[in-house]
Amino acid sequence: MTAATPGRPRVSTVRARLTGTAPEGADRTRDRTAMLNQLLLAAVVFVLGVLVAVGPFVGDPVLFFAGVVVVVAVTAATLIVPWKSLSYGWVAVVPAVDIVAITLMQIAAPDTVLGLLWIFPTTWLAAGFGMLGLFGVIVAIAGIVSVLTALSATEVTYRTFLLPLVLFAVAATSHLNARRSDAQRMLLAKQSELLRSILARTRRQEQVVTEVLDAVDFGVVRIGADGRVAITNDAHGRLQQGLEPDDGAEVPAFRDDGSAPLPSDELPLERARRGEAFDDQIVWFGVEPGPRRALTITARRITDPDGGDAGAVVISRDVTAELTALRARDELVASVSHELRTPLTSILGYLDLAIEDPDTPDDVRAGLDIAERNAERLLRIVADILAASSSSPTSVEASLTPQLLDAQDLVRAAATDALPRAAARAISVDTTGLEPATAWADPLRLRQVLDNLISNAIAYNKDGGTVFVGTTSDGASSWILVRDTGVGISDADRSRLFQRFYKAGGERRAGTGLGLAITRDIVRAHGGDLALHSAPGVGSTFIVKLPAVAPEGDAE
Repeated sequence: MTAATPGRPRVSTVRARLTGTAPEGADRTRDRTAMLNQLLLAAVVFVLGVLVAVGPFVGDPVLFFAGVVVVVAVTAATLIVPWKSLSYGWVAVVPAVDIVAITLMQIAAPDTVLGLLWIFPTTWLAAGFGMLGLFGVIVAIAGIVSVLTALSATEVTYRTFLLPLVLFAVAATSHLNARRSDAQRMLLAKQSELLRSILARTRRQEQVVTEVLDAVDFGVVRIGADGRVAITNDAHGRLQQGLEPDDGAEVPAFRDDGSAPLPSDELPLERARRGEAFDDQIVWFGVEPGPRRALTITARRITDPDGGDAGAVVISRDVTAELTALRARDELVASVSHELRTPLTSILGYLDLAIEDPDTPDDVRAGLDIAERNAERLLRIVADILAASSSSPTSVEASLTPQLLDAQDLVRAAATDALPRAAARAISVDTTGLEPATAWADPLRLRQVLDNLISNAIAYNKDGGTVFVGTTSDGASSWILVRDTGVGISDADRSRLFQRFYKAGGERRAGTGLGLAITRDIVRAHGGDLALHSAPGVGSTFIVKLPAVAPEGDAE
C-alpha cells in the first residue's frame, strides 16, 4: 500500500470508517492507534487491580482478576502483533475482547460501576469503524446488559437502563465527532489542494510575465508603495550597459537638450517615488566624448483594490538613434535655409526696384507683384524653418522686445486682415468676444502668433463656418481665444500637434508643419502657455495665456 501524504486525509479514510474496512494509507498509524487506546485501558485496569488487591473487595476476586489478566494479555498482544501487516478489520478484535474482559469484571462485582470501563472499547469501535462499529457497540451493550439483568434476577429499574444509555450516548458522540473530524479533514484537504493549484498557477503566470518582460527591448521598473524597486527586467539593465564609469560613480544625466544637467530630484525614478506620473521625459545619460544614450521615460501610477496608491511602473525606451537623426535633420534644414535666405533677400530687392521703376509696363508690374508676394512667402517659410531648427533654446527669448499693450487691439487687427481670406470660403469672423486685456508681450511676435492661429482656424474650418476670437483678463493674466467650427483634431494628432514638421491629417495639409510649434515657443518665451481643446467634427479652440503685468525689474 502507498502511504498517505501527511496532512492530506484521503476520501478512502472516511469510506473505511463508514464500512469498517482498512483505509488506504492507514498502516502508518494503525499500530500507534491500537497501542494508545489499549495502553490507556490497561493503565486504568491496573490501578483498579491494585486497589482491589490491597483493600476489601465485595465480589468474586477470581473472576475479577481473570478479566484483568485478559486485558493485560490483550495489551501485550497489541504491542507485539504487527497490525500493519494484517487487514484493518482485525484491529476490532482488541476492543471486542476488552468488552468481554470488562464484562467478567462487572459479573465479579455486579453492585459496582466497573461497567463504566466499557466506555473505552465502545468509544474506540464507534469512532474507528464507522456505522458498523457503532451498530456493533449498540448490539453488544444491549445484549450484555440483558444477560446480566437476567442472571442477577433483580428488579428492573431506571438504574438498569442508565449505564447502557450513557454508553450509547458516549458511543454516538464519539462517532459523530469522528465524522465531523473526517469532514473537516476532507475540507482542509480540498482547500489545501486548491491553494496548491492556485500557487502553481500563480508561479506559472509569474514565470510567463517574467519571460515576456525580459524579452521586450524596453526597460520596465516596478516601484512599490514604499518607494523601493520591486521588479526590473533585463532590458533595463542593458540600457545602462557601457555607460557606467570605471570608478563606479553615478552616470551623469542631462535634460532633453543633451547639455543642461538634470538635478537628482528630477530624475525619473525619483519623480516616480514622489508619486508623480508623467509621459515621455527625455533624459540623456553619459558625457561626450564617451558613449551617450537618450531614453524616453514614462511613469504610470498603480492603485490597489481599495483605491490606494500601490506604487508605479516606469517604462524606458532607447531613442538615441531617433534624436540623433532629428538633430542631423534640423542641422541640415537650418544650413539649407540659411543658404537660401541670402539669395531670396537679393531677389526681393531687385523685384522692388523693378516694380518701382516708372518705365516698367503695367502688365509686367502685375507679374512682378505676384513674384514678389511668392518670394516674400518663401522668405517667411525659410525664417520659420530657421527659427524652428535653432539649436539655442533661448533664441526666441532673445529676440523678444516685450511691452505693455492691449491684446484686444492686436486681435481685432489680425481678424480684420484675415477677412478677405475668410470671405473667399464664406467663413465669418466673430469679434464680439473681445474685451480689454492688458498683456506683457512683444507686439510683432504676438501678431505672428495671432496670424498663425487665425489662419489655421480658417484653413481647417468648414465652408460657411465661423471663427470666434476673444480676449479677457483677470488683472494677473490675460487670455486670447481663437475657436473654429471646423473638422476638429483627433486624439492621435493632438498628442503630436506641436511637434516640428508634423502636419495633422485632414483635407487640407498645406504648410510646413512648423507654425504651431513656433507659436507655442513664442508664447512660452513670453512666460505664458498655449492650450488646446478639440473634438473631431465639432471644432478646435486655442487659448493663449500671457502675463498681464510686467515682471519685477522690467516695469520701466
